[in-house]
Amino acid sequence: MEWCNAQPTRRGKNEEEMKFFDTHVSPRAMELVAEALRSGQLAAGERVRQFEDELARLMGLVHPVAVNSGTSALHLALVMAGVGQGDEVILPAQSFIGSGFAIVMCGARPVFSDIQPLTGTLDPASLRRLLGPHTKAVMPVHWGGYPCDLDEINAFAGEHGLAVIEDAAHALGATYKGRAIGAVSRFTAFSFGSIKHLTTGDGGALCCFSEEEHAEARRKRWFGVDIEKERSGVVASLDSLGFKYHMNDLAASVGLGNLPDMPENLKRRRDVDRIYREQLGDVPGLTLFLQAPDRQSACWLFSMLVDRRDDFISALAARGVPAKVVDQRIDGNRIFGGIREELSGQKLFDERYVCLPMNARLTDAEIERVVAAVRAGW
Repeated sequence: MEWCNAQPTRRGKNEEEMKFFDTHVSPRAMELVAEALRSGQLAAGERVRQFEDELARLMGLVHPVAVNSGTSALHLALVMAGVGQGDEVILPAQSFIGSGFAIVMCGARPVFSDIQPLTGTLDPASLRRLLGPHTKAVMPVHWGGYPCDLDEINAFAGEHGLAVIEDAAHALGATYKGRAIGAVSRFTAFSFGSIKHLTTGDGGALCCFSEEEHAEARRKRWFGVDIEKERSGVVASLDSLGFKYHMNDLAASVGLGNLPDMPENLKRRRDVDRIYREQLGDVPGLTLFLQAPDRQSACWLFSMLVDRRDDFISALAARGVPAKVVDQRIDGNRIFGGIREELSGQKLFDERYVCLPMNARLTDAEIERVVAAVRAGW
């Protein structure tokens, strides 16, 4: 594609390879981890409670319950929503495999919806077609950190008595109509994996809108036992299933140390997103994703649609810039039946979707390299 005279900046011999993702661990996180190790208090304790409090205070999350992974948070929400054997849960085909696994773990069946190809998120228009007598919940996925159409999804769910469980693994810090993701629907699950905006090494959180379900989630994350009462000498008589999903103080220490940097890191990601949009919006063969004025993305990915994707990825690689397809549709996996549904929006997305580097530690020079590499053509 020889339509542009722009030339990418060439890497020098000593120039480090550009990172597509980045793991941010602050000096304060290292200090807190060392303190926890010296204290010998590694199990779930005060640091976990502090981490939950800070998630609520700094990020606007409602009743966050810290757990050991985002998949655990999803499964816990599904169990609390009463999803069980023979039930169905609607979710987009464009997601990480863990979203579907959490449903199968309940004995339920994932039912895959179409997506909006210029957001990568669940298309609410496909919900009515997929509704059936066994539908129990809807699991919208905030793909790349961009919030789904939550008003339409929650209205549909309310009309049919369905639980809404947001998969917000990419979306810590995103907002929808002035509210933080994690403060909109009945349940919202977050991931704090190693490459997420906020890492605890590995971990997650489940937000529960009601006080009662918040208390239930706190019990169920540790075998159904209220740890505070148990430590006080109260013997529990269990009558429901619980799990070993709790976060420990070591992981919470990493999260506590990293949380104060979250606003600045999020701002930097949004700056990178803005520059890409300003500099690449007129490039032929490239279509930027939509950005509605009533929501703000967490910018975990910078996604777009391109013509001749393989050529695009190869051309950027030759210029020292990584471009990737991050997580392909999951409905074709044999564990879910092995059948790719006929989904028109998903099909377009499959053929043209690609991501550019996005992390808070990209330098201005690296951003210029990415822009120049794309504008040089493919």
